[in-house]
Amino acid sequence: MPALTLPTLVRTSVRTGAGRAVEIITGVERRRRWRLEEKLRIVAEAEEPGANLTEVARRHDVSRALLWNWRRQVRNGELALPTTAQFLPVQMVAEAPAMPAEPLALPRRQPAVAGDAVIEIGLPDGTTVRVGRDVGAVALRRVLGALRG
Repeated sequence: MPALTLPTLVRTSVRTGAGRAVEIITGVERRRRWRLEEKLRIVAEAEEPGANLTEVARRHDVSRALLWNWRRQVRNGELALPTTAQFLPVQMVAEAPAMPAEPLALPRRQPAVAGDAVIEIGLPDGTTVRVGRDVGAVALRRVLGALRG
């Protein structure tokens, strides 16, 4: 007698008081999870001219009823690959604009007066942000948060 393993199904017939036989099947459920691509490939095979639905179902070890449901879902648009791809218009440029030979000169800073305490932040695009000494902590946090994006 072979050893019982977890995937082994055990069938037992039991008679009820009314004389009816009831079959009890215990064991691990054999239920396969099908990926969307697999479902669509199998449905496409079943839709080919001259294809036999029963043979396609048997070849892929799927029930005819499930294959029939997949076919209906494809026809109703309920079973399809997601169409999230979006295209943007592209323009081709013959040549890139020429870069200046010399870097742009930055404006000279004004000499600071002893009473003028200023925080100066230079951004990569050339913009300069200056904040006075009497700026509040909340306002400074807002400015720094805006710079961080």
